[in-house]
Amino acid sequence: MGDLLQDAIIIGAGHNGLTCAYYLAKRGLKVTVLEAAANVGGAAVTDEFLPGFRNSAASYTVSLLQPKVIRDMQLERHGLKVVLRKTDNFLPGDGDYLLSGRNGLTRKEIARHHKGDAEAYDRYVAELETVVRLLKKWLLRAPPNVGRKVSAIPKLLSLGKDMAGLSLAQTRIVHDFAMRSAAEILDRHFQGELTKALFGFDGVVGNFASPQTPGTAYVLLHHLFGEAAGVPGAWGHAIGGMGSIAQAMARACREAGVDILLNTPVEEIIVDQGRAAGAVAGGKAWRAETIVAGVNPKLLFDRLMPQGAVETDVAARMHGWKCESATFRMNVALSELPTFPVLPKKGNHLTAGIIMAPSLDYMHRAYLDAAVNGWTKEPIIEMLIPTTLDSSLAPKGKHVASLFCQHFRYDLGSGRSWDKEREKAADQIIATVDAHAPGFARSVIGRQIHSPLDLERRFGLIGGDIFHGKMSLDQLFSGRPMIGAADYRMPLKGLYLCGSGAHPGGGVTGAPGHNAAHAVLADRGFWKRRH
Repeated sequence: MGDLLQDAIIIGAGHNGLTCAYYLAKRGLKVTVLEAAANVGGAAVTDEFLPGFRNSAASYTVSLLQPKVIRDMQLERHGLKVVLRKTDNFLPGDGDYLLSGRNGLTRKEIARHHKGDAEAYDRYVAELETVVRLLKKWLLRAPPNVGRKVSAIPKLLSLGKDMAGLSLAQTRIVHDFAMRSAAEILDRHFQGELTKALFGFDGVVGNFASPQTPGTAYVLLHHLFGEAAGVPGAWGHAIGGMGSIAQAMARACREAGVDILLNTPVEEIIVDQGRAAGAVAGGKAWRAETIVAGVNPKLLFDRLMPQGAVETDVAARMHGWKCESATFRMNVALSELPTFPVLPKKGNHLTAGIIMAPSLDYMHRAYLDAAVNGWTKEPIIEMLIPTTLDSSLAPKGKHVASLFCQHFRYDLGSGRSWDKEREKAADQIIATVDAHAPGFARSVIGRQIHSPLDLERRFGLIGGDIFHGKMSLDQLFSGRPMIGAADYRMPLKGLYLCGSGAHPGGGVTGAPGHNAAHAVLADRGFWKRRH
């Protein structure tokens, strides 16, 4: 078994792995990406799930992808085209609806339900801007690595300077959003149930929690960091589906000299004299000074790390890394567009994220039901119909829809299996949509199902967790993935983490890949100066 020498090996060709590989290659490193699947992208892929019908298989919408990554990788030159939803969100309720979008639509719609909530919305947006402005400063920077006290001092001073720039009132706002529940924040501001549901949805999406759970206010914020097509806070669609993002990244990487090897699953990290020195993949030993993993940290430490390679405490902590987003993901092929009786006309609302969860109480009940019974009979659903923006995804006159659903636990309990219950759960999801849009079930001519177990099997999303680890208070910022390893440098020399299990967390952002690459480059510069 011959050793194949590289400067850096990236484990996984997900969007963060590709981002990291690009930045390293642009600095002259010889980089190889090892990917288990037959295509790049990880969970950002487009499938033809029925002849003539294509859609994003897992990740399904664009907003959080960092503008700096788009510019640096020249993704638009490499074929990426993003279009905006014409309406951001549409919430059908009991006899009424709520829309949100640009050019004052959100405020106008909120006022239509409760006049007082319109002024409250202005105050709420001002509070959001205070916190998001602070947090955005740290998206493309490593957080203070408080376990390594000396090296953490500059970052702690920088964070202190950022906080010192806030007024006392603003500091209280930051504390509230960092520690409180989404329900507490929203109940303080608004009266309208649909209005609270509009904002509360972001607190539980990809997050097995009730909106009453402390920390859900931060998860709400996490979904507000981005932009699409140059418009801050907007949501968009990548023409051709999310796989077009990964394909554009792969073209940028190959142009920069990166070797991307598909169908090459990594079996084990090679550890030599106390440092990561390579990876065994496809029956070959790939040697490199630097190993960067784009996988879930639990997968990395439980399955890829040789026994005894790290301290017992580290191995135990990563074995206990919490992974549960309770997400069930479906695609459906449709013979026609759905009709919602609360807004029966065909219009821009069908380009929106259609959120079927009309109140915070509904979301709370869904959480409690799943906590007791494994999955809820009243799911929280966001439906997108990307063919309203991108006709290339389906035959003429036909459509595809994404169904992103909460709360469906990975572990259903003793004697129960997703292999037996996935179809039943999918039927319940379609029935829930049909209750809002009668006739929807009849229009479904095919479907693709990804239960939490399917998400793990296909995409390596341990526990079905779309974020590579819960976005809970103990697994964020300096604690992601653990105290002492928040700067992308893992507790094994030469090993780095560039996936969503690192700061700033989940979503198709490119930020962990960007930040990990800069940590690698900084260390290589230091090494060269010392040697």
